[in-house]
Amino acid sequence: MITVVGESLVDLIEDPSGGAVAHPGGSPANVAVALARLGQPTTLLTQLGDDAHGRLLRAHLAGSGVRLDPTSVPDLPRTSVARTRVGADGQARYDFDIAWRSFPDRALASGSGSRCLHTGSLATVLEPGAGDVLALVRDRRATTMISYDPNCRPALMGDRTTARRRVEELVAVSDVVKVSLEDLAWLHPGRGYEELGRAWLELGAVLVVVTRGDGGAWAVNRGGAVQVDARPVRVVDTVGAGDAFTAGLLAALSERNLLGAARRTALGDVGRDALAAVLAEAAHVAARTCARRGADPPTRAELAVDRPAVVGSGGGA
Repeated sequence: MITVVGESLVDLIEDPSGGAVAHPGGSPANVAVALARLGQPTTLLTQLGDDAHGRLLRAHLAGSGVRLDPTSVPDLPRTSVARTRVGADGQARYDFDIAWRSFPDRALASGSGSRCLHTGSLATVLEPGAGDVLALVRDRRATTMISYDPNCRPALMGDRTTARRRVEELVAVSDVVKVSLEDLAWLHPGRGYEELGRAWLELGAVLVVVTRGDGGAWAVNRGGAVQVDARPVRVVDTVGAGDAFTAGLLAALSERNLLGAARRTALGDVGRDALAAVLAEAAHVAARTCARRGADPPTRAELAVDRPAVVGSGGGA
């Protein structure tokens, strides 16, 4: 079982005419949906409103096989919304209307018994709920592998120095960290991703993965670094692509028995060939998502028809 903690929201994706269509979204919710579609038993701890958008999200989660954690907050005044504008290049830009409350005390039992707890994005920076998420991660770390994706949204993260401190506080208590080149450029302007990836290993991460858009992906663990090419695709939009990559990464690690607190040493020692294969599978999931409108990740059956070849190389010692 994988537990995902974080926001669910509705993406109002504008079309070229200026109209908007509602799509289920929210980075952690997208990860949960993609994991479930990839055959991974998944539970989501989140916050929703009892409104039309909330009902849309509940139906979407249930239809994809995601179990809603019973300690989720079901009664926000309104379900959170992101208005998404997709440029001519397919890149998505966001404006948010989001609330993130404190969780009830019993939510701190969430993730107990899971092999992996994944969190990230707005749920880890918006108070008052962000403090509860950090407390949950710290509490679960001894018995659960922790996965984290900062998925930075600068407009909502406030002062860069404060945001960087919170991000790296979470990196220090996480095992698998997936971060985009864009995130790193905002957090640490002028510093290279390879330098930062290795620095985050020193903070406490076991595996750091950097996604680089059409430049592919790079990863580093104790055994060294590897990079893989992006998978060619005709991009419709990039909404949910990073979340799909994260889910593909965790699913690939799960299938290789590399999730769970007892597997930290094994994850740190994974060799370059195996790590390149994991990245290629994650990139495949992301590419299929980019070929469709909104955060609509593929199922395991859809991926099986065109399994990726691994094109990778060592990325330094």
